[in-house]
Amino acid sequence: EKGGGGVKEIVCFLQKYGLTVFPYEFTRNHHAEDIEVYLDGGMCYVIHLGQRMYFPRGWGQEQARGYYNGLLIEQDKDSPHLYETPDFHVENGDVLADIGAAEGIFALSVIEKVKKCYLFECEKSWIEALQKTFAPWQEKTVIVNKYIADRTEGNRITLDDFDGNNEITFIKADIEGAEVALLKGASRALTTKENLRLILCAYHRQNDAADLKAILGQNGFKTEYSTGWMLFIYDEKFAPPYLRHGLIRAQKA
Repeated sequence: EKGGGGVKEIVCFLQKYGLTVFPYEFTRNHHAEDIEVYLDGGMCYVIHLGQRMYFPRGWGQEQARGYYNGLLIEQDKDSPHLYETPDFHVENGDVLADIGAAEGIFALSVIEKVKKCYLFECEKSWIEALQKTFAPWQEKTVIVNKYIADRTEGNRITLDDFDGNNEITFIKADIEGAEVALLKGASRALTTKENLRLILCAYHRQNDAADLKAILGQNGFKTEYSTGWMLFIYDEKFAPPYLRHGLIRAQKA
């Protein structure tokens, strides 16, 4: 069993509400119908932390409302997908690589702190939205329409090849199971950067949590998993382990 009494809580929740990614009561506190969605030139946006956050052109208000509600659930203080904690967070002057930025909610939450922000996003539908969201900080924001991978070719580039001047100090990655490939393409960064901190999604593939922990440990990083468990019901096989760690956080030991 994983998580002791936590597993019993999850089972009770699933029996009551059915399969869901976040099998916890905190999800019941979020309601899409309470979210205000605005329009600007045919694009929907919400006000997040006092700033406009845009969604792709062509999205309707209901789609934007449902998506944003999902983000609020994902980043709830009790969520296993909560990126930052009081003890692990972006600091003033960091250079951020937000890899798999999508709507940019993580970068937007720390944009005033960072010295520079690289937004990696391969879905073309998000590019215009990111440009509008981060227009107030365009002098320190770079949108990169490439995949971070374990080799450099075509539309793929390794983190080591991209970060040739060795300036990135904080990485957040949510890249659909390509997090292990990211680390394999970042061997120089992992071995030479003493101030590098990472937050990586660890639930997309069955062995991601263990594989990421092993690679980071081999490179001298102290790691911790986020609190709680996720059920990645969108996995085509939906195979064990059914309960998966949401994130792994890492910094040099």
